[in-house]
Amino acid sequence: MARLLGYGEAIREALDQALNTDPDVVVMGLGVPDPKGVFGSTLGLQERHGSTRVFDIPLSENAVTGVALGCATTGLRPVLVHQRVDFTLVSFEQILNQLAKWRFMFGGRLSAPVVIRMVVGRGWGQGPQHSQSLQALFAHVPGLKVVMPTTPFDAKGMMTSAIESDDPVICLEHRWLYEIRDEVPPDPYRVPLDRARVMRSGTDVTLIGVSYMALECLTAAEMLAGVGISAEVIDLRSIRPLDHETILDSVNRTGRLL
Repeated sequence: MARLLGYGEAIREALDQALNTDPDVVVMGLGVPDPKGVFGSTLGLQERHGSTRVFDIPLSENAVTGVALGCATTGLRPVLVHQRVDFTLVSFEQILNQLAKWRFMFGGRLSAPVVIRMVVGRGWGQGPQHSQSLQALFAHVPGLKVVMPTTPFDAKGMMTSAIESDDPVICLEHRWLYEIRDEVPPDPYRVPLDRARVMRSGTDVTLIGVSYMALECLTAAEMLAGVGISAEVIDLRSIRPLDHETILDSVNRTGRLL
């Protein structure tokens, strides 16, 4: 029988396995040891791995992002959780001027292996400061990798790849995806941080989405099929780097792009 995990559970398993196999991995963030465990993605990790490797942080985004970079300069591989992308704007000094430029400033001799998880999208009653999706902003920053996994399978595999990356990775998680369930292998595996995925093959038009909107594209493709239009659906998964090859290959076959 296939093993199904939720989106948050899949991320938790990736973090747990990384903490088990690499003593340099640490997980930090506001609410990480909270009973809700950041939508279930950090539940029980502090109990399993101790408060020196999985710990809460003060509500000071710029400072703790600098702490994550400082950890990386000592050889650690920190995973920093900012539960809302909106307030990550406060930490742009550290992200844009330090993390993203670190490798370039030192001629490639030093790296900044920091993963920053951020939650995007609106929730009930969240308000305008808790509802933004700022992936385009991050994608314009040289030196950052920006990924938005859609499925639990990709969430686990891309988190593992992000932790092992020597460059800073921004991982944006849409809050509407945490209840999605999917088949997820129990052993560690990796999903590339630079490849899109064809979710549905088609011949008449290419529909491209990312994160929750990739699922909306699948719904649209079903509707189009009802009127005789064959739509191919591509989930970008990564928006920096962007997988031009998969996109162009699809459009060359279908001749149309949405």
